[in-house]
Amino acid sequence: MPKVSLEYLAARRSEILDAAIVCISREGFHRTTMKDIVRESRLSPGAIYNYFQSKQEIIEAIAARRQAKERELMLEAIDDGPATEALRRVGDAFLDELENTKERLRRRVSVQLWAEAQRSPEVRKIVRRSFEEPRKLLSGVLLEAQRQGAIAKWADVDALASFVIATFHGLVLQREWDSCFSIEPYKRLLDLLLKSVAEEHEAAMAE
Repeated sequence: MPKVSLEYLAARRSEILDAAIVCISREGFHRTTMKDIVRESRLSPGAIYNYFQSKQEIIEAIAARRQAKERELMLEAIDDGPATEALRRVGDAFLDELENTKERLRRRVSVQLWAEAQRSPEVRKIVRRSFEEPRKLLSGVLLEAQRQGAIAKWADVDALASFVIATFHGLVLQREWDSCFSIEPYKRLLDLLLKSVAEEHEAAMAE
């Protein structure tokens, strides 16, 4: 298939997903219909169904695209310098995303998926994937930092990774509820957390 055709197909698919994000963020997960998505995308029903047969398939594609974006952010932060500073870079990257207007729409969809996961096993699988891969990546870089002596040996890196991700998820909610939300205090708190873990390590070494 010619390259231009592949680009065209990818662009149309992206348009559909963007339209679905707008609809779901505005109307909610359950109230949004395929007709709404067709209307928002300004494509024909046939064009939509060429890509996705159901709203569930669209939801899965939105989540997969978001997970790919988060993986890219994390890998860039991890690869951009020493492991000892990687958590701070990851934190800054994700906190900065909270101020991205387009990403906020996607986050609203994520929040609705978190709620839907309580009743739908299919959606729960999607949500768990969005947590597990970042946790594994973050645990890996924290373990390397621990091996380099930047994090105390007693620290459970899996728990620390889960804690950081859970904190970010909580901030996603606060960003939607609080019109005065600012990311800067949370960046400072992340720095304090890392400093605390490092200080515990340095104190143990001094003994």
